[in-house]
Amino acid sequence: MDAKTKEYFKSGKFFKEFLIMTFGMMVAAIAVHYFLQPSKLIVGSISGLSIVIYRITGIPVSALTFVINLILLVLAFILIGKEFGAKTVYTALVLSPWLWLFEAIDKKFGIDPGRLFDWAGGDIDYWFYLFCFVLILSLSQAILFRINASTGGLDIIAKIVNKYAHIDIGTSVTVAGAIICCSAFAVPGNSLYLVLMGFIGTWINGMMVDHFTAGLNARKRVCIITPRYQELQEFIVHELVRGVTLYEVTGGYSNEKKVELEAILTNEEFAKLMEKIRVEDIPVFMTSGRVSEIYGTWNQHKRKAYKHDRHQLEEHM
Repeated sequence: MDAKTKEYFKSGKFFKEFLIMTFGMMVAAIAVHYFLQPSKLIVGSISGLSIVIYRITGIPVSALTFVINLILLVLAFILIGKEFGAKTVYTALVLSPWLWLFEAIDKKFGIDPGRLFDWAGGDIDYWFYLFCFVLILSLSQAILFRINASTGGLDIIAKIVNKYAHIDIGTSVTVAGAIICCSAFAVPGNSLYLVLMGFIGTWINGMMVDHFTAGLNARKRVCIITPRYQELQEFIVHELVRGVTLYEVTGGYSNEKKVELEAILTNEEFAKLMEKIRVEDIPVFMTSGRVSEIYGTWNQHKRKAYKHDRHQLEEHM
């Protein structure tokens, strides 16, 4: 284990991400146990494949999920990398204990997951279970993707295909999910209608993951023109601790040369900037837009280190 990895495991970030991964997988287990498994729907996932095998062989879903994920985790470590592999090892292995726990709770209290939400009747039940499963699972996936982890299973297959076959990861997930949906035909009594619902669920799952991920990663791109640009520049750099870019621009109406500031801020930082402009009555022309993807020097760790160094400097002054 290298020094960087040792430092990570000793840091507060490790414990924070450990709790996030545990919570995220509890959410995923709720989605699988209380919505996917009782519904008879086969949505494209390793859990869905486990349910198909369970209905053919009678082997518990929790055990099947464990074995399949274990095989894929070995491949993840060998073929993908340490950080993603290590985190996915934990998330994939913790899913089965959560499923075992919910199975034990059901047995203890006589709960039948298949009848827990049996209030609508008919085909409406299927759509209710499908929507709830996709919504809850997508939230879990978005939480884990945010910290460079995953729920395991299908994500591992997609990562391997993406890395070595250079196929877009979204396409890889869709194809793998569709193949698993087709495995539903091996279950006696499964209709074409239910399989098509599984395809729809797989497609909606991808869209909702994108939606949740974009929401969690959202930033604001702010462009400001003001005669007091140096004051706002100092505020963004030293108070918000964010980078800012200055451009010389020329007004198309007045032909006057001015300076435009551009910065990428979180919603909280944007609110602080607006508060400063409002309280100090700074004249500005400003536009802002949503940014969901950032590549480059946006670095939370450097920002925290800067704040820590500044705090220590102020204490010794």
